Amino acid sequence: MPTSAVPVPPSTPLRLRPFRAVRYDADRVGDPSALLAPPYDELGPARLRALRRVPHHIARLLHTRDPQTAARELQRWLRRGVLRRDERPALYLHQQQRGARILQRGLIGDLLLPHDETGAAGRVLPHEGVSTAVVRQRAAHMAGVRAQLEPLLLAYRGKGSTAAQAMEHISRRTPLLVARIGEITHSLWACDDEEDIALVTGDLAGGEALIADGHHRHAACLHLRGDNQPWNSSLALLVDSTAHPLRLSAIHRVLPGLEAEKAARAAAEVARVQSLPGGLRPPEPGELILVGAGQAWTITDPDPQSLDEALAGHPQEWAVLPAAVSDHLLIGHTWSVPDLPGAVRHHHDIDRATAAVAAPGSRSALLLPAMNEDTVWGLARNQVLLPRKSTSFGPKPVAGLALRVPGLS
Repeated sequence: MPTSAVPVPPSTPLRLRPFRAVRYDADRVGDPSALLAPPYDELGPARLRALRRVPHHIARLLHTRDPQTAARELQRWLRRGVLRRDERPALYLHQQQRGARILQRGLIGDLLLPHDETGAAGRVLPHEGVSTAVVRQRAAHMAGVRAQLEPLLLAYRGKGSTAAQAMEHISRRTPLLVARIGEITHSLWACDDEEDIALVTGDLAGGEALIADGHHRHAACLHLRGDNQPWNSSLALLVDSTAHPLRLSAIHRVLPGLEAEKAARAAAEVARVQSLPGGLRPPEPGELILVGAGQAWTITDPDPQSLDEALAGHPQEWAVLPAAVSDHLLIGHTWSVPDLPGAVRHHHDIDRATAAVAAPGSRSALLLPAMNEDTVWGLARNQVLLPRKSTSFGPKPVAGLALRVPGLS
């Protein structure tokens, strides 16, 4: 894996193309809010089972072990008019709002993926590694269902106000759809005028975007792409993080089989460990916090030799990354937690992570600090991938607002 700067190809525009989205027909299904799926990290097993029992819920297609059955169900929904394809190709302005506060505005479209490493269709920058097994599973699902049901979330950094002004103008029109999921209101507008499309995509000429969410789906497209394949492009939501900064938070680790006091003693052999008698608080940059048995400890200043041993074969830049210290120095190297399903559970919310270890029993939580977005961008540009589950960008889009169904007439 490269760890230093590499020659950057000439910058070319990202190509976000209009497409004819497949959407729920409100005249047929009523308010589509009840048929859209929240981001996966907000779904527990019980809620997911409940959603899959709802007729025509997008979760029935998205969270299935049988893509061929889901493909047949998708076609039935299309025949019955539950889903309809828009008449004209468009880019779709998507807005997430809580009360009067706009959390995010972005463009949903068909993003052309580079055919090779020259960046001929702009640079899409991953920032985290992927699991080969998960990529294959996602590729099998996409190819089996023959559709993309949720967009990649990508951030780009706009350099002017023209695109933002154009989006503001479009958002004053009557939306195609308004849906409410929890506390968030999602609105969708079609942008099918050539002049408007040129204005709202003007900032994409910078030529690069960071994958904020959807690394495995992006890798699945690359796995499937080829001549005359529908996966040379991908359904994507692009957000100008200059105008609408994404929230960047950490992903915390819960270890059900690890006794917290023993973990603290073992960690003291490879890092500085101090108790937190004043009570639990969020971790600051440069520290991890171990929680369990009603106690909390800070973990800082890893021993350089131990860290080198734990990160052997990995980029040197990982030495200062919270997830690398967490997963490699502590969880794998020091605590010898096996890399097996269920041995480590990931929580995007610090309160849920600490609640998971509040009850008596041998379990621990390791809380991580959030990374700096400039650091993520810098490493991605230099092709240094972070350890998996290093970052959580949000707010994430919901699934089912606008589907991409290649080949549908």
